[in-house]
Amino acid sequence: MENPVESLHKEATCSICLEYFQDPVSIPCGHSFCRACITQCWKERSSNFSCPQCREIALQRNFRPNRELGNVVEITKRLSAHASLQAAGQEEAVCGKHHEALKLFCSQDEALICYICRESRAHRSHSVFPVEEAAQDYKKEIQSRLQSLKEEIEKVVGLKRTGELRHQEYLKQTEAERQRIVSEFEQLHHFLEEQEKLLLAQLSELEREMVRHQKEFDTKLADEIISLNVLIDEVEEKCGQPDSVFLQDIRGTLCRFDKEPFQPPEEMPFIKVEKRLGEFSRKNAVLTKILDNFRDTLPSELGTEWVNVILDPDTANPQIVISEDQKSARWDVTRTDVPHNPKRFKSSCCVLGHEGFTSGRHYWEVNVEDGGIWAIGVARGSVRRKIELRLTPEEGIWALQGDFGQFQALTNPVTPLPLSCTPRRIRVSVDYEKGHVQFLNADTKDLVFIFPSASFSGERIFPFFKVLLAQLTLDG
Repeated sequence: MENPVESLHKEATCSICLEYFQDPVSIPCGHSFCRACITQCWKERSSNFSCPQCREIALQRNFRPNRELGNVVEITKRLSAHASLQAAGQEEAVCGKHHEALKLFCSQDEALICYICRESRAHRSHSVFPVEEAAQDYKKEIQSRLQSLKEEIEKVVGLKRTGELRHQEYLKQTEAERQRIVSEFEQLHHFLEEQEKLLLAQLSELEREMVRHQKEFDTKLADEIISLNVLIDEVEEKCGQPDSVFLQDIRGTLCRFDKEPFQPPEEMPFIKVEKRLGEFSRKNAVLTKILDNFRDTLPSELGTEWVNVILDPDTANPQIVISEDQKSARWDVTRTDVPHNPKRFKSSCCVLGHEGFTSGRHYWEVNVEDGGIWAIGVARGSVRRKIELRLTPEEGIWALQGDFGQFQALTNPVTPLPLSCTPRRIRVSVDYEKGHVQFLNADTKDLVFIFPSASFSGERIFPFFKVLLAQLTLDG
């Protein structure tokens, strides 16, 4: 008995192309074909349209869409696919269309096909191979690619091993450096503590000596005051006696006033105290100088605060586009629609950092481009916003400029900087108290330029940026 699925497959197949109906249409005799197939078949005829299946003649070329058959075709496809899935557990896969063994492989479509598929229009012009040959060819290609992957893994593993060894070596070096720093600072701490103890001991000895002298001075004065009070009391009592008694031994009473003049005790010599205090001041001055020199010899990063600079969109010129994270600024020839703000630069393509500072040592780093015109540095908060600026210290701006690869310090007049190595990242470092603004190659730590005596006038200063035909990006 014929399989119902196979019967349904036959009914859903066009007798011209032997494939499932595509856009099926019916002709006057009642048979159905693919629209494209019957059109191609009748293309050269103008009358006597014969049915390819029953040869009945139709006087007119009249097609009627057969939607019901189209629905049957879709159902048949799903049933065939389901039957193929059920047959997947068999030893040989079966074609869902023709229910034949899939023993061929189409290289163009990279699909398994049967012998009937091989003769169909879909695969007739394609390169087709037996499954075994195609599998061997692909296995060879895959093995070659697998070998490349294995070699790549070996390279990556080698790099990983080398990196780990280098990492361990660096860890050893950093640990040795840590121990050396700890040891040297312990020695420095010990030296400073000894000096502190010595100076404080000497100062305490001077204090004790001053207290001792003061105590002796106070004691002698107190004794003299008591002696004088006793004499006064005795004489006043004598004066209160009757005259006859008072005059007795009057000579002795008068002699009581002829005592030796009081000799004040010697005070702590001020000259000696001032001399000793002067010695302490000189020692402190020496220590202060040593510490200042020590600080100056330290790398600039120590004691310097890294600043996570973000840009302030309220200050950006309308032709500057600020990124969403406010870490990048680029120039755009079209002016953006921005609200009015008194802080905004109007004529100069400039923008400031969001946070400013009035003290301390700070630094940040900026990625710069070869092309375009840009400037980076610091500016006073009072810098003018509504006119075209001259980027000079007189205007309250201390900056370095890149002009299509040429570097300039924006002094008055401008100072060209012929650099042997063009920086890609620049560190801006500021010491507010000393008035230093310096620019370094962030990768090599080489000094590019320094403003040694900037006058901030006690104002808050802000990171400053100019962007024209360029883009700047902040690190961090």
